[in-house]
Amino acid sequence: MDNVRKTGTGDVCPGSKNKLELADVREKLSEARGPKYWRTLDELAQTPEFAEMLHREFPKHASEWTDNASRRDFLKIMGASLALAGLGACTRQPMEAIVPYVKQPNNVVPGKPLFYATAMPLGAYGTGLLVESHEGRPTKIEGNPQHPSSLGGTDVLNQSSVLTMYDPDRSQTNTYLLEMRTWPDLLSSLRAPIQAEKAKGGAGLRVLSGATSSPSFVAQMQELLKTYPQAKWYQWEAVNRDSVYAGAQMAFGQPVETIYNFANAKVLLSLDGDFLSSGTPGFHKYTREFSRRRRPELKEEMLRFYAVESSPTNTAAKADHRLHMKASEVESFARALASALGVAQAGGEFNASQQKFAAALVKDLQANRGAALVMVGDAQTPATHALAHAINGALGAVGKTVTYTDPVDPFAATPKVEQLRQLTQEMRDGKVDMLLVMNTNPVYDAPADFDFLNAFNKVGLRVHLGLYQDETSKYCHWHVSGTHYLEQWGDTRCFDGTVSFVQPLIAPLYGGHSESELIEFVINQNQASSYELTQRYWQAQHNGMDFKRWWDRSLHDGFVAGSAFAPKAVSAKLALPPAAAPTTGLEIIFRRDATIYDGRFANNGWLQETPKPMTQICWENPVLMSVATAKKLNLKSEDEVELELAGRKVKGAIWLTPGHPDGAVTVNLGYGRTHAGRVGSGIGFSGYELRTSNALWSAGGMRLRATGKHSGLASPQGHQAMEGRAIVRVATLEEFIKSPGFAHELVEAPPAGLTMYAPYEYKENKWGMAIDLNSCVGCKACEVACQAENNIAVVGKEQVKRGRIMHWLRIDNYHEGSPENPKTYFQPVPCMQCENAPCEVVCPVGATAHSSEGLNDMVYNRCVGTRYCSNNCPYKVRRFNFLLFSDFDTPQLKFQRNPEVTVRSRGVMEKCTYCIQRITHGRIDAEEQNRKVRDGEILTACQQACPAEAIVFGDLNDPTSRVAKLKASQRNYGLLEELNTRPRTTYMAAVRNPNPELES
Repeated sequence: MDNVRKTGTGDVCPGSKNKLELADVREKLSEARGPKYWRTLDELAQTPEFAEMLHREFPKHASEWTDNASRRDFLKIMGASLALAGLGACTRQPMEAIVPYVKQPNNVVPGKPLFYATAMPLGAYGTGLLVESHEGRPTKIEGNPQHPSSLGGTDVLNQSSVLTMYDPDRSQTNTYLLEMRTWPDLLSSLRAPIQAEKAKGGAGLRVLSGATSSPSFVAQMQELLKTYPQAKWYQWEAVNRDSVYAGAQMAFGQPVETIYNFANAKVLLSLDGDFLSSGTPGFHKYTREFSRRRRPELKEEMLRFYAVESSPTNTAAKADHRLHMKASEVESFARALASALGVAQAGGEFNASQQKFAAALVKDLQANRGAALVMVGDAQTPATHALAHAINGALGAVGKTVTYTDPVDPFAATPKVEQLRQLTQEMRDGKVDMLLVMNTNPVYDAPADFDFLNAFNKVGLRVHLGLYQDETSKYCHWHVSGTHYLEQWGDTRCFDGTVSFVQPLIAPLYGGHSESELIEFVINQNQASSYELTQRYWQAQHNGMDFKRWWDRSLHDGFVAGSAFAPKAVSAKLALPPAAAPTTGLEIIFRRDATIYDGRFANNGWLQETPKPMTQICWENPVLMSVATAKKLNLKSEDEVELELAGRKVKGAIWLTPGHPDGAVTVNLGYGRTHAGRVGSGIGFSGYELRTSNALWSAGGMRLRATGKHSGLASPQGHQAMEGRAIVRVATLEEFIKSPGFAHELVEAPPAGLTMYAPYEYKENKWGMAIDLNSCVGCKACEVACQAENNIAVVGKEQVKRGRIMHWLRIDNYHEGSPENPKTYFQPVPCMQCENAPCEVVCPVGATAHSSEGLNDMVYNRCVGTRYCSNNCPYKVRRFNFLLFSDFDTPQLKFQRNPEVTVRSRGVMEKCTYCIQRITHGRIDAEEQNRKVRDGEILTACQQACPAEAIVFGDLNDPTSRVAKLKASQRNYGLLEELNTRPRTTYMAAVRNPNPELES
């Protein structure tokens, strides 16, 4: 520093006679953080830990240093604490006081992002993630390749969560009766009622939270219940796993977590399951294992998949054989299956339409003992789950394709709906004087028969903590602005029990506070940060002298090594209840939404505009119905109907859905919000208004009446129709084995030399992509990842209906066969990066041009909006920015955007670039090290997000690259290759593995 004389290994603080050795500070810091984090004294001196250690270990020198240091040095040190959430990929909560730095810290390079490990909790389950940060701004979510829950993959909820953090409609202040208040105001106001509750042992104190598996928060709540012995803690999740745990209780006498292992499976049966859908516990791992077992190169070892479903899902769409039935009929099918397999005399019998399917299924399961697996969806009855456990046990699946552990949810023994029922009754009886509601929204999503709001209003003091001023906060005295998971410290468990740390990447944007901080004040009337509370708990659990090293290692990895639950031996105690009576009349089926989940993500524009995997509808929740049922009722798509169940009514537009069972309709939950920000409010209708506690997932006796109105729905796939033969090329496994090149027999491609385009030799890199249609599960993670990476704007429902959606990548779905039982295929469609690109020759200003590496580039500054290129593109992958869709005014949204990608204004054409910014980074890194780009070093956003590993990108000039090997495969084909565009993006043909007894 300018005013400090440097001597060898240390510095002399100004005005001090004693020499302050930096080596001493280094030693102290090494004890806390590990010696590997700092390599030089200069690097050490610029860290925020240096300033903190000075004050803690050398207070005399620290005072002299601070008093005499120059403003420049002060700004440099304080700036480091803003720029660095932590060192060595270990993040910590940013300091309260932050001042912009005037000199960059050594390990912060402008334009080069840092990545930090964290975890996203969703209900009681977490997912291990990596978060990209640009100069202290989290901008992009990726999967953590080392984490057992994600294995590097993500889903739409993970990818979009960064937008939720920056949402300008989030709660930005605490309020009392809708008037702004500060955090100290809240604490001051709560002191008297807290003291009153403490005096009577907490008899009137209740806490209602969402489901959690956080070890530190559970311990904190147990401490609260010790402090207030008569207080109670309840949990509520509208999309819960009550049936899963109740089924285990029925089968084994205790709730357990069921872990599936597809790697050892040869035959799979899903009973109304949806394990390939975002938000399902274990989704990332299960999707990856499932996709690997479905590769046709395995030949006879390829997994065969049977699905019984009540509402079309992207999971059952991947099945070799599907059987559709009402949700209420699945239990009967499971009972009949158990009886046919000799597992139990469970009653039930197959009807005539199920006989052939069931006979082939039973034979296949019996022939593959030890390699068979039966799964059940969360929405099915406890009896169906119990029967699946019994069947898996009888087929020798336990220990091979299925294992059991302790439940991730520590309160699995008590159903969430019963907890909420008990709380509602206590409020109605006047037993609750003070209620804390944290990160749950029961006024919106409680069962309709609870009449929750009337009971809620009888509570004397109602305090709500959450990210939004929602339907519940509207009826609370106090609302506390909550923190997003990227703004707070904490922990969670993943589907296998692995403990994962939730680390913040940024200080709370709106001064919010976490659940643990509020509970800490209720317990001790003390204030503590979420960091202090989390570390305090784990320090008590880890008594060794090396806690700091263990802590840093766990933060670096994002999880605690070896913390997964051990397999648990359970013995069958099957005690089935009598079979339920068949439902009468039209049946209504409730399901969580594929994008906005239970409604908590309703204000996220990325999720609202992502088309649903099966219907391709966005911005609304239609009433799904089969073609035959609609014909019987004289209805057509987009007709408005009124649904009535037990006197309760809602209205919505219908959508004819191939593969939907007759005599039933499906309603997706999460819409009809009234207080969900500017984006989420007033969209669709609320299925919760019809949902009751004794029929959370399906109910019979529904009445449907046409209103005579017609409501337009937004479905973008119809705007992007491609004309050509064999869009998706499919064969059975038997056909593939006989003729591996079947994909090229369907369409005869023109000779490569027959072209008007001049040949070009690519001397360096030649980028290409291959997409395996057999692996793609249609989950849409790649679509949202592309939007996050490339600053793609949201356009809204009306613009989508006009065909102006801006996504650079879409996932088309195609149905083959009859509407009653079609085969369904998914096809991701980015820019094809054509070698003979028809868009390039028609651009009058050269805005679209071919690069030296074979990419079809767009030069935004040249584009004058003629749209000739879009009209000439047979793949319909170009998007014209008709209006000013990008928000240039909202400050928060500016921080979310990727600084390496231009934010486009109106009047330019946009398209996939293979993430050219990532290619450039990879090329620069390779040049700096004087080497070639390694295979797999550059990952496009869609490729990195894909949990199924369906997308592979790389250099075609490298014959050893994975993409080059896939291109050489006989399954590889080009989309519309008969047009001789020679696309760089090609596809691996789909291969089914049907049972010969069922395949006609």
